Parts: sequence; C-alpha cells; structure tokens
Amino acid sequence: MFDFRYHVASLAAVFVALVIGILVGVGLSGQGFVTESERARLENRIDDLSAAVEAQKQRADDLDRSAAAADDFTSDAYPVLAADRLKGKRVAIVVVGSADQSLLGDVSRAVGDAGGDILRTRMLRMPLDPETVQEKLRARPALAGYVGEQHVGDLGRDVGRELVSGGQTPLLDTLSDTLVEERTGPLAPEADAVVVVRTAAPQQGASGSFVKGLYSGLAGAGPPAVGAETTQADPTAVPTFARRGLSTVNNVDTPLGRLALVLLLAGGQPGSYGIRDSDAILPPIEPLPPASEPGSGG
Repeated sequence: MFDFRYHVASLAAVFVALVIGILVGVGLSGQGFVTESERARLENRIDDLSAAVEAQKQRADDLDRSAAAADDFTSDAYPVLAADRLKGKRVAIVVVGSADQSLLGDVSRAVGDAGGDILRTRMLRMPLDPETVQEKLRARPALAGYVGEQHVGDLGRDVGRELVSGGQTPLLDTLSDTLVEERTGPLAPEADAVVVVRTAAPQQGASGSFVKGLYSGLAGAGPPAVGAETTQADPTAVPTFARRGLSTVNNVDTPLGRLALVLLLAGGQPGSYGIRDSDAILPPIEPLPPASEPGSGG
C-alpha cells in the first residue's frame, strides 16, 4: 500500500510539472508564439493528465480500502491460526545490544499467543570488549583454543550454541560478566526454538566477527532459529541474519509478522518473510494435528 502511494505521489508530481509547462506554453500562445490549433492540443493534454492523476488517486484509495480490510481479517484470523502452535515449547531470546521493550514485547506476545513460554532472555553487551574477553579466556586453560583475534568468530559461534543448548556452558560461565548486559531465566534446559534481535548498530572489527559467529551458532544449533525485527528497523539486520543461516521476519510488530514468527518457531518452512525484500509474506500454514482424545491409546 505504501509503495503504491509513493508511486502515485511521484507520478502526480511529474504530471504537475508537465501541466505547468503546458500552461506556460498556452500563455505564450496568447502572445502569438503558437497557433490556435497548438493551444487546443495543449489544453486537451491538460485534461488528459488531470484525468490520469484522478484515476491513480482512485486506485490508491481502492488499495487503501483493500489493505484495511486485509488488516482487519488478519487481526481476526491471527489468534485462531497461532493458537497452540507453540504449546509446550520453550523459546530463548537473544538480544544483540540493549533491551528494546517494545520489540521484546512483540516477540513475547507472539510466543504467548501460540501457547509457548519464554525460557530465557540474554542481552549481549555491544561493542565487545576484546581485551577483557581475551584476558578471561587466557585464565581458563580449557578455553585456550578461543584465544586470539583469529578465533573471535569461533567464540561467537559456540556462545550461540550454548545459549540454545543450555546445560554445560563454560564460555558463558567465564564471560557472562563481560558479555551479558541483562538476563532473565536459567541457562537450562535446552531451548526448543530461539529468536535473535539486534538493537545495537552493525558491528565492525572483533565485535563484527563475534556477532556473525553468534548468528551462525544460533542457526546451526538444531532448533528453529529466527532473526526478527520491526517494519521500522533502520538499518535492517535481515541480510546479515539470512547470510548466517537464520530465517527472518521483518514485520514482527504486525499480526502477520507475529504469525510468521510463530510458524517458523514451530518448524515451518525456513526463509525470509515479511513485507519487503522477502521470499513471501508468510510460510506455508500447515494444519495442526488433531488433539488426542482423552483415554485414547496408540
């Protein structure tokens, strides 16, 4: 809807410029510079352009009404389509940067609407403090393989895996005070799915290598992993998420986006979903298996 309205506005601006040019031509015709037949042609052209602008405005209004109807339908259908898709599922949230309560609220709402639970949330401090991280790693001989700038990506990857798997988490145990800005929930058990959001600016250098490794580790840990952001995210993190193997949703602040997130966390077809530069608006919606009858066996 918004893209088309922008197109209409641009088109109208071009038409206005043409009309001004034509009016100037008509004015000159009154000074004897053009013939009466040319003046009539220019006036007809003005009428044609005015009609074209009105037609485009009408089409934009029609699209507005259609979009409003679609929004109403989505809002009504969303609770039904999302219900119980994450029932019994435990979801971890990883925030690259400080907490954004609005964004976290959108993610938590989607999980709750689908019957799931937020198992744990970790906000990771950015930019990384590489000197302190290296110092802590050197103090633990068992973690010597992560020492050195060339291993920062590996460090990020395995921190990502620990955030999903829980249980034994030697890296997070060692680096938590330096790396974790805020936390809720325990580091056990394993998460059934994970959502990652980025609130910090895109990272460079050692921080950039760590974050890229982190995304790869989350994506490769096994359970469904989704990078999420709102329609207003600028700059978008979606291309970086996707390159590291994460599915993505770029409109989690809307019912459609929350439904896409739910479907992906429930094991839906991986991909990039949303309203811009996406594979599709939603993953395929598979029917839920029928609930077992009380007392039925098998």
